[in-house]
Amino acid sequence: MGKQPRPADTPLSSRQLEEIRRSQFVDVPPDNAPHRGLSLEEVLSEEFWEARKAELEKRVSKKRFAHSLGVAATADQLAAIYGVDRRKARLAGLIHDWDKGFDDDGIRVRVRQLGLQDAIAPGVVEKMPQVLHAHTAAAALAREFPALPPDVAQAIDRHTAAAPDMTPLDMIIYVADCLEPHRRFGEVDKLRQLVGEVGLPQLFLQVYEYWVYLLMSRQKPLHPATIEVWNAYAKGLPKRKDNDGKHN
Repeated sequence: MGKQPRPADTPLSSRQLEEIRRSQFVDVPPDNAPHRGLSLEEVLSEEFWEARKAELEKRVSKKRFAHSLGVAATADQLAAIYGVDRRKARLAGLIHDWDKGFDDDGIRVRVRQLGLQDAIAPGVVEKMPQVLHAHTAAAALAREFPALPPDVAQAIDRHTAAAPDMTPLDMIIYVADCLEPHRRFGEVDKLRQLVGEVGLPQLFLQVYEYWVYLLMSRQKPLHPATIEVWNAYAKGLPKRKDNDGKHN
């Protein structure tokens, strides 16, 4: 019996990422000696960060590169405020858009090259190519750099569609992607004022809410997991606090 597709409303799990890490991909050499010998400390080092920064600059547009540096810096700041590992946050922020240079057709090909066609719902692959770079980047980076912490790969994987069980690091990268300094639209400045004033889950939920609002206002399709993610965090959280201090 063939492998069953993963449900459309479920992001890649840590186990799936680990399986992907150990698999052989079409476009990634199976014996990349310079990277396979790296330790955890080396992957989290400044030298590794700078090397990936130089590589990223060649992979994406100037605007996307500036955005990635902004996300890395914002993730570092958020991690310091909310008690999350700053090295992991800064690294995940830098490389979260590792595959953003692919166009829609190219990223679909990338999904097949990385063996993810059974892990991502066909409807998402065909109708929402703009979210696929998160999944392909997480998979490709985990394969190329085996010492990359699984929670860093997971935060990259979840930075577009989120998940019902976001970790603090996942939330940091998701929020940083919205609040980095180059984002200058709508209510982003109001959301920035909430940093440190509300807990991380509440901050994540309000950022998530705003992204969903933007998609709906632009008549864009919503990811199949949207309602599940929303319900997972809206239930049990205190009433939201806006930047004026009022509770709604």
